[in-house]
Amino acid sequence: MTVTTGRIMSGEMAEQPAVLRRILTEGAPRIREVAERIAARAPRFVLLTARGTSDNAALYAKYLLEVLLGKPCGLTSMSTTTAYGARPDLTDCLVITVSQSGGSPDLVASTRAAREAGAITLAVTNNADSPLAEVSEFHIDVLAGPEEALPATKTYTAELLALYLFVEGLRGGDGAGRAAALPELAEQILARRDEVRALAGRYRFAERMVLTSRGYGYPTAKEAALKLMETSYIPALSYSGADLLHGPLAMVDNVSPVIAIVTDGKGGEALQPVLDRLRDRGADLVVIGPKPQVDAASAGFVLPVDGVPEELQPVLEILPLQMLAYEVTIARGQDPDAPRALAKVTETH
Repeated sequence: MTVTTGRIMSGEMAEQPAVLRRILTEGAPRIREVAERIAARAPRFVLLTARGTSDNAALYAKYLLEVLLGKPCGLTSMSTTTAYGARPDLTDCLVITVSQSGGSPDLVASTRAAREAGAITLAVTNNADSPLAEVSEFHIDVLAGPEEALPATKTYTAELLALYLFVEGLRGGDGAGRAAALPELAEQILARRDEVRALAGRYRFAERMVLTSRGYGYPTAKEAALKLMETSYIPALSYSGADLLHGPLAMVDNVSPVIAIVTDGKGGEALQPVLDRLRDRGADLVVIGPKPQVDAASAGFVLPVDGVPEELQPVLEILPLQMLAYEVTIARGQDPDAPRALAKVTETH
């Protein structure tokens, strides 16, 4: 292991407060303009298209659209279009394609087909000159700047904030005002690396991990599991707390590492019975959330979310989990900058 191991990922994680500020100051007016133009078209349904990390951001947008707007919303299966040649009638549907690079052929082909089928198409990318942006009617640039590490960090939180501002714009809300505290709170969380490094010691020799949450926190569980798998190679399974009780709980025992993301709000309230069941089974439980853990069997990372709406907390929740994936990987003697068998732009068809 060289002294440069993990340098790129570490640097990009540290950029996130600046990226969030950039979106709120430079990006917000353009995002609001796009939202107002799309709102005027009154889409009746929303479809979200993405892969990998961006798919988890798209799932977050699904919660926003359904909860805040009451808009029917689904996640697309691109193979129905790219492999099977299906051509559904998408008249008056909004199709949002989320991609850091905007370069994957299946995303481009699926979006082009959706536009030809009558959809209003919006690309959310970190590359305004990408093929995806070119084939879409509308585009939002998440303004994260070049991302070189293979594990996406700053582009994920940038996508979350951009999507939040877009949904708030659709309903005429002041998204930028509600999100104003995020950059400073992100700085506070990222400064607590020693706490995360201490947690990482629990997982250095882990053979598998389980991550769970409910509501707005569920995309965070999925993204954290992805980060752990692609950096440290630990099999990490993510479940909605409700789904965990429908069978997978059976694999949890008193040596099973479980990370629970407890959003402050209705999602966190719905997760409490799951936490009780996990404690009853003696799970090695770590809780990421707003309240300190008082029972001896649980560890945790307390998030500063006072005054932050529930729907914005995922922007902060993922930060200690990104750091955890980094620290576990370093502890296992691996390089988080360059996971094996991965490329920055994954060209699926």
